[in-house]
Amino acid sequence: MAVGVVGSGSFATAIVKMLVENCKVVHWCVRNEFVKGAIELRGHNPTYLTAVNFNLKNLKLTTDINELVSACDVVVLATPSIYLSDTLDKMSCEYTDKIFVSAIKGIIPKVNDVVAHYLRDEFKIGFRNQAVIAGPCHAEEVAMERLSYLTIATVEDEISEKLVGIFNSDFIKVHSSKDILGNEYSAILKNIFAIGAGIASGLGYGDNFTAVFVSNAIREMETFLEAIYEAPRDVNESAYLGDLLVTAYSLFSRNRNLGNLIGKGYTVKSAIQSMNMVAEGYYAADSIYKTSKEKGLKLPIVDTVYGILYEGKNAEKQFKKLTTKLN
Repeated sequence: MAVGVVGSGSFATAIVKMLVENCKVVHWCVRNEFVKGAIELRGHNPTYLTAVNFNLKNLKLTTDINELVSACDVVVLATPSIYLSDTLDKMSCEYTDKIFVSAIKGIIPKVNDVVAHYLRDEFKIGFRNQAVIAGPCHAEEVAMERLSYLTIATVEDEISEKLVGIFNSDFIKVHSSKDILGNEYSAILKNIFAIGAGIASGLGYGDNFTAVFVSNAIREMETFLEAIYEAPRDVNESAYLGDLLVTAYSLFSRNRNLGNLIGKGYTVKSAIQSMNMVAEGYYAADSIYKTSKEKGLKLPIVDTVYGILYEGKNAEKQFKKLTTKLN
């Protein structure tokens, strides 16, 4: 199968690194001509994961999404969620027989919904032609070829087998799932919880509190997932709990780092501006909070993070209140 990746950030670059292990050529649609030219000249992304060097014989670079989609059977979407609609709005070629794989762990602001629903509703790409990448897999560790685990959620077994085959390698172990929406929503929720864990760290809370915080977070995740889409799932699996743990604890986690800055006294705006990467949890918190209220769910961590991010509430006071609600 011909495989392409859309996006030129850190995770997109990591995905290209995964794919070149098994694919003779990986099509790669990058942001602009500068990025394309820099990769062609130096063999690495000029901004993200710069230590990852590519053999240019393995890459087919473009800035035109129509060129990539037309050439590929599988299209991996790896842009930040806030940029996806602008990217796909340029797609005018035939795409109905393509498989679209979302590696995006965020809400699409344009429609205030997850990627799976966005592709279905806006582009008539059904779930049978979709897949979701989930699991604890920081791009920085992929770059160092440290063993990582992915979960690929698909409806069709045949597609699942093909995708597992092209992603699996010595340093990437792949598991399959049929819980597309559960995997996508859990990847979004863990970013919100990671912001909360970062705020706690910035405020001076220690490992003991963080352990209690995360154990409550996985229960909130299960509550939300069951309210949105009931399915046979075990939230203790790596795609759910594993991804939550690494995002809440790892120094590579941009969402945790955003929260840490806020906990240390940065305003939300200044914390966001100080980062050179998108923290998906910021945008997700608004959508998840509103959905939880519509469903009548009690999610104290989500409520607390939302209040700090969007209502200007004092982080120290809000976390002191939160400590009385955790167990």
